[in-house]
Amino acid sequence: MIRVNRTDRLYALVEELRAVAPRPRSARWLAERFEVSVRTVERDISALQQSGTPIYAEVGRTGGYCLDKAHTMPPVNLTPGEAVAMALALKHLDATPFRAEGRSALRKLVAAMRREDADAAQNLAACVHLLGAGPVPPMPHVLGIRRVLRIRYTDRAGTATRREIEPLGYVGKPEHWYLIAWCRLRREIRAFRTDRIVSYSVTAEVPPLRRLRPEDLDIPYGDVDQLTLAG
Repeated sequence: MIRVNRTDRLYALVEELRAVAPRPRSARWLAERFEVSVRTVERDISALQQSGTPIYAEVGRTGGYCLDKAHTMPPVNLTPGEAVAMALALKHLDATPFRAEGRSALRKLVAAMRREDADAAQNLAACVHLLGAGPVPPMPHVLGIRRVLRIRYTDRAGTATRREIEPLGYVGKPEHWYLIAWCRLRREIRAFRTDRIVSYSVTAEVPPLRRLRPEDLDIPYGDVDQLTLAG
């Protein structure tokens, strides 16, 4: 018996049906496996069908739900960074008629990723915040690095300093990206404009766990929205 949250359960349902396709699994069998009610399984299956997953019901005493294996994708070999990059790219579709289709495509791709990669992508997306409604600039190379960084940074006055920083999150504006990090030089959280990072190197040190608080993202220019892979 296994108990998982709904997102993981939807993924697991598809993988369970894929593994036995074209044989069916009954709603009661699936309910017992995932320790939920039959009604919950039926709602989950309906949600998957509405998202385009080719699941159909086979009637009869030995019937149940079947997955059309010929029309499904195996786990997609997307990296977490690639998934987040796609979510950012889809922001350019927000003002187009293809906004809903783009979000639907992203949800399907994330659902088809290996579970550990999908979890890592969700965690990375939770670190990315967007400021303003306009399109964001290209993603900086430092995005997604979860190690202590040594950087050479130039401030707005042109003064260069060398620092060790612990990345915590990222804020994208239509003009610039900011890396939010704990600065060991200043001993506080600072926002570094990524185009002012002259050079950087990645150390082998994994920084201690720190959490970004809402007040750490209290930027005077407007409200920030967390990036999501849910579309």
